[in-house]
Amino acid sequence: MSSQASFVLDHPEPPRARAGRAANPVAVLAKAALGRLLNRLIRVGSLSVVLPSGEILRAGDADAPDAVRIRIGDYRTMWRLATYPGLALGEAYMDGGVTLERGTLWDLLDLAGRNLSLRPPPRRGRLARLWRRVEQANDRAAARRNVAHHYDLSVDLYRRFLDADMQYSCAYFGRPDMSLDEAQAAKKRHLAAKLLLQPGHSVLDIGCGWGGLGMTLAEDAGARVTGITLSDEQLAVAQSRAKARDLADRVEFRKQDYRDVEGTFDRIVSVGMFEHVGVPNYQAFFDTVARLLKDDGVAVLHAIGQNHVSVSNQPWIGKYIFPGGYTPALSEILPAIERAGLWVTDIEILRLHYAETLRAWRERFLANRAEIAALYDERFCRMWEFYLCLSEVAFRHRGCMVFQIQLSKRVDALPLTRDYIHEAA
Repeated sequence: MSSQASFVLDHPEPPRARAGRAANPVAVLAKAALGRLLNRLIRVGSLSVVLPSGEILRAGDADAPDAVRIRIGDYRTMWRLATYPGLALGEAYMDGGVTLERGTLWDLLDLAGRNLSLRPPPRRGRLARLWRRVEQANDRAAARRNVAHHYDLSVDLYRRFLDADMQYSCAYFGRPDMSLDEAQAAKKRHLAAKLLLQPGHSVLDIGCGWGGLGMTLAEDAGARVTGITLSDEQLAVAQSRAKARDLADRVEFRKQDYRDVEGTFDRIVSVGMFEHVGVPNYQAFFDTVARLLKDDGVAVLHAIGQNHVSVSNQPWIGKYIFPGGYTPALSEILPAIERAGLWVTDIEILRLHYAETLRAWRERFLANRAEIAALYDERFCRMWEFYLCLSEVAFRHRGCMVFQIQLSKRVDALPLTRDYIHEAA
């Protein structure tokens, strides 16, 4: 196997033409920097990069088939890719500075992910940890802005790639052959089983989305549900759906920050919202759960995490998709839970379930791409295709997972064994 990048010309110029043309120093530096980056990165598989000059930079296994080839349109893009690839690749794909000549975007990002999985996660210093307190401060105003950035997009966009119930979180594939709709229904049953719901229980759904989980808990378990969100679009859709299903007397959706909720609840559930809390607010979050949960109550947290501490969000995702977001390691969460006086009564790690969920979303998105482009534009479609591919790669190769943490205030609030979860689900 050879990991040495090499330079060739697709259409070599005559020697006289080459000799008469002065070398562009920016191009020379950018080419050298990009070559060094690819030599360090590509160890498995191979990648060809067509430079603005027409030269081809190859990296990876010389004997591997040339399955992925990209073209860089200009030297500025080339330099940014060499110096800040975590942000620049997504931006260049969105803006057309990088185009694919062979293979798909998934092939490119999967190749990068497979190679990055061979490298240990970087360690972050004190300055990075201090910056996190600014980046992830997420006070009430910032939290509303960050939610609006992503979740106040047109519901017609989400309807074109989500399941029928609009579940925008990791599904639960109890069988490999499950459809997306079946797996999302299984996820709701799995959560309900962990909540050990009884008819008449009061439930707080923190980050209720478009209301699907709350309405299911009300209809199937007879619970009385209060769902909160910071998204105007999600709130309007959730309220409309509850009215259409004649659930207004059992389900209430409102726009409210979790820190401002009053009262107590038999059960608390939060799905796909904790990623937006931010490390500086973890203690406030779990203190709030402890304050709102009845003494014999049960809470379940379902959120994206990872198997290492990374301090900050992936830069492109943080800028364009989830500003203020962060996927934590369990080691960053458990101390705050302990200080809040809560029992961790069960932890389940869903490893590849979200990868399969994202694959289904990506396939549906691409199947409806023309309709989505009509809603927004081509640049938006490239941005979201990059987001869905990059997220799937994170779960397949970069240590991301979903954890479900069950919490209680009393040691005897739940059965002695977890058999009840599988019996109910």
